[in-house]
Amino acid sequence: MHPLVIFGIVILGIILLITFGVLVSFFSLWIQCKTTGAKIGFLDLIFIKLRKVNVGTIVRAKILTVQAGLPMSTRKLENHFLQGGNVTNVVKALIAAGKADLGLDWKTATGMDLAGRDILGAVRRSVDPEVIVCPDPERGRDTIDAVAMDGIQLKAKASVTVRTNLSQLIGGATEETIIARVGEGIVTAIGSAKTHKEILENPDAISKQVMGKGLDAGTAFEILSIDIADVDVGENIGAKLMVDQAASDKKVAQAQAEKQRTLAVAREQAMKAITQENRAKVVLAEAEVPKAIAAAFRKGNLGI
Repeated sequence: MHPLVIFGIVILGIILLITFGVLVSFFSLWIQCKTTGAKIGFLDLIFIKLRKVNVGTIVRAKILTVQAGLPMSTRKLENHFLQGGNVTNVVKALIAAGKADLGLDWKTATGMDLAGRDILGAVRRSVDPEVIVCPDPERGRDTIDAVAMDGIQLKAKASVTVRTNLSQLIGGATEETIIARVGEGIVTAIGSAKTHKEILENPDAISKQVMGKGLDAGTAFEILSIDIADVDVGENIGAKLMVDQAASDKKVAQAQAEKQRTLAVAREQAMKAITQENRAKVVLAEAEVPKAIAAAFRKGNLGI
């Protein structure tokens, strides 16, 4: 055979093998669509691939919507994929929200997904509330420290039960804001107590006071409860401050005394200098007396 003919046969064989492999993969997906009622034709699968969309993702998402009884066009799924969205997460979130009757629609769900929010996780937290530990141990703090009016420090931990507020998921503040606000509320509640014993005897007073502040306003969550998990007594900050103040006052008094001593020494040295100066003047005056007598004697003003 001519070499060109052999080369042509090889190239044709490779093309046929590639075509057969593609057709087999599309045929498998097409069978899934036919058996599940996804209603995606064989040519539609090829066109989806030509539009640079992951065919498997679209097929699985469409099958999920069909099985859940959620009407959804293939074109919507493709568009969201091309926009960089997580099609599988959005579909699962819509299915979960539909079963929980949360009223989530496709436009809202895709908007949240494209905004970078975990829409599936948000729906799950909306159905099954989540407990947030305050403060967050991963940020290097184990307790919220505050001082009551009697100067005793208290170290508190809180468990905040929240669920997602889907209507405020876009633009709403995240968990960090909830933790910060709850921590601030606990510090205020402890600081307003007359004695630390009031808090130790009734930790729920903190929860009631903090819950009444509406800390979830403007956030992506709704606070269901704030439970004080633990309250420990810390240092006597009031006594420590008094000791520090006394030490500071002592140093100030010592500095003032040293200043007075220095001024007294300076005055003493000044007086000594004045005395020496006056003595010098007396000596000079005494030295002039003989001169005056001699001058008077020469002028005849002094007789002997």
